[in-house]
Amino acid sequence: MKLIRFLAAPVLTGLAVGLVALWWYQWGPQSSHSRPSPAVDSYADAVNLAAPAVVNIYTTQIVTTEKDVSKDPLFNRFMERPRRERALSSLGSGVIVADNGYVLTSYHVIRDADEILVALRDGRDAPARVVGTDPETDLALLQIALEKLPKIELNGDGPVQVGDVVLAIGNPLGVGQTVSMGIVSATGRSHLGIATFENFIQTDAAINRGNSGGALIDTRGHLIGINTAILSADGNWQGIGFATPASIAKEVMDDLIKHGRVIRGYLGVTVQDMTPSLAETFGLDNVHGGVVTEVVVDSPANRAGLQPGDVLVGIDGQAMADGYEAMNRIAGMKPGTETTLNLIRNRKAVDADVTIGTRPPAKTRDDDREEDASAQQDGGE
Repeated sequence: MKLIRFLAAPVLTGLAVGLVALWWYQWGPQSSHSRPSPAVDSYADAVNLAAPAVVNIYTTQIVTTEKDVSKDPLFNRFMERPRRERALSSLGSGVIVADNGYVLTSYHVIRDADEILVALRDGRDAPARVVGTDPETDLALLQIALEKLPKIELNGDGPVQVGDVVLAIGNPLGVGQTVSMGIVSATGRSHLGIATFENFIQTDAAINRGNSGGALIDTRGHLIGINTAILSADGNWQGIGFATPASIAKEVMDDLIKHGRVIRGYLGVTVQDMTPSLAETFGLDNVHGGVVTEVVVDSPANRAGLQPGDVLVGIDGQAMADGYEAMNRIAGMKPGTETTLNLIRNRKAVDADVTIGTRPPAKTRDDDREEDASAQQDGGE
């Protein structure tokens, strides 16, 4: 009995303290109902910041066909044939990146366009002129003449990391501006056959036809990439999409504004990635890099003495994983840069000093038109 009386006091005190704590937690001024949840349940602020600067791009291509009026090919060749014109329309997206109306988009969105119309989210639209294009990164720069334009800054906060949450904004399938969410699945993706120079951000944010040229943003509304393409067997989204990093887009834009084209370094060789079977053929073990298969006459490589069969394994002592990496390194150098190529020739290490040249501009549809016009003037067909 004395034991029960001895324990009763502390037990009752403990119960009282517990009840007070429970009341304080449920109804006190610092209750859980008044504390903000640490979980992110909306990206509305990021979308509201970026989406006004994402535009729809509508293009029209005028196609002219000639109708044969006779089954005799000689008759059709020398007689004037009636012509028929028809308009082909397509759509894509773009991002306003400057107050003066500069719009970044994918080159393939406007590649064959005779007319380009840019439509803003606020209901305005305007025809666009092409400032410049870079087929080798699948980027193009347009300009529209409108005032008080929204824009997205191209200067990001820092490197993009795998696992970062990202949002894709564009005009998929022509339904209107749409936002999809995903994560960064990988960075530095290449060897995809999408462009000559590839360094893509991979994401599983939904990207469909019409999203090309649109914005890939982070959860703060900052532009981290220009949506470019998807990897799909049937052309529909399957969770693998690619965007050109904003840093590359900015470099391309600056060159297009300043020079009308992108200035890149040039070596003048064709390089094939070294494979285990090729290494065995050359009698080499554990060698990475690229095999020179062709040297352009009077190119920097030709003047430096490079030969078909040389294995390019490094530049200035830095090893190259494959030929693709080597060519990207060369392209990133300023013309006139002096560098040393590390080669293996006839199983012996050889160094070749070379002065980097200027890469010739990529051929575009306008070049084809100029060649056609020249051929017609010279009597060609």
